[in-house]
Amino acid sequence: MTTAPTVLGERELALRERARQVIPGGMYGHMSVQAFSAAHPQFMASGQGSRVTDTDGRTYLDLMCGWGPVVLGHRHPGVTAAVLDQLDRGDCLDGTSPVAVEFAELLVDTIPSADWAMFCKNGSDATTTSVTIARAATGKRKLLVAHGAYHGAVPWCSLRGSGVTAEDQAHLVHYEYNDLASAEAAAAEAGDDLAAIVVCPMRHDIKREQELVDPAFARGLRALADRTGAVLILDDVRCGFRLDLGGSWEPLGVRPDLSAWSKAIANGQALGAVTGVEALRDAVGKIYVTGSFWTAAVPLAAGLATLTELRKGVALPDMARTGARLREGLAAQAAAHGVAIRQTGPVQMPMLSFDGDEDFRLATSFAEAAVQRGVYLHPWHNWFLSAAHTDDDIEEILARTDDAFAAVRHG
Repeated sequence: MTTAPTVLGERELALRERARQVIPGGMYGHMSVQAFSAAHPQFMASGQGSRVTDTDGRTYLDLMCGWGPVVLGHRHPGVTAAVLDQLDRGDCLDGTSPVAVEFAELLVDTIPSADWAMFCKNGSDATTTSVTIARAATGKRKLLVAHGAYHGAVPWCSLRGSGVTAEDQAHLVHYEYNDLASAEAAAAEAGDDLAAIVVCPMRHDIKREQELVDPAFARGLRALADRTGAVLILDDVRCGFRLDLGGSWEPLGVRPDLSAWSKAIANGQALGAVTGVEALRDAVGKIYVTGSFWTAAVPLAAGLATLTELRKGVALPDMARTGARLREGLAAQAAAHGVAIRQTGPVQMPMLSFDGDEDFRLATSFAEAAVQRGVYLHPWHNWFLSAAHTDDDIEEILARTDDAFAAVRHG
């Protein structure tokens, strides 16, 4: 493997200049690497398995996995074959491809809380559709959402940026994650106008340590929804298909009324989904949500192939094993270098932070040192493991992060 040097390559710099002329800011949203690093490349040319290669031919061990969608590894052969096969027959057709029915059947067979499934293109589509269904079913408007939680880059729930009005979010009532009393108080504030409780499987807010859900909190939200008649919406966009195929709260015995899915659902193809219980089936028929590409056949074929592979039962245990090895190795390295770190969240979606590093200066230095040594990771967003990460990959990553810790310590 070619180790990344300390400076960005010529093609990278040329593409950035060209992009600035035709794309506002050169890039936008969470994909704008300039917002978190001066060393990470903005443009990637290819990916294979657990690695990505930039436009200057430099290859990196990938701990972001396309920011989550790549769960089986880049260019997984089974998914690639399904994509090419469907592409050969057609993608955006005048009618829905039969693969939509096949994939919906597989989702319903896999997810205990799913009696039906519908498709869209991304996580924002899925959460927004879920909210619309809940309001149609209940005839109510108010939504309970956690402080700082991200449910999509759309006006009803956007956390930041201009162009969002107070009216867009007039019906949001906030609670504190893992604080059932605050959720009860928020429900009381919403009163008889409460349509839904929207919640993530764990707390993964931006620029803060991850926080696993308290099982009592999850059970309490389920009871609160039942008592008030609200719809419980689990935003499984980020965690889905990495923690449990049946839904991220299935191990807790807590089942939502609606679940929003995207990211890992199709191993990198643009696809989202909403699954729900029988009692909400009629509400779906009352709403109008659609998109010209929402049932495009190629992403659905990728989703079918992805879930078929995941159901073999190998990928999730592999990610848990390699994630645990990575966490243990990073902890040992930090201790050896006298650097105090914290690792939070599930091992399949790890986050590393440094004690006292409120401005993320140390985390940024570490991420830049890592990428310069050929490991692509983020300073203040959780990382992602994929099934393509082998034990040898983890050892290679750790060999490089050891040097990154040394650079941070000496700096």
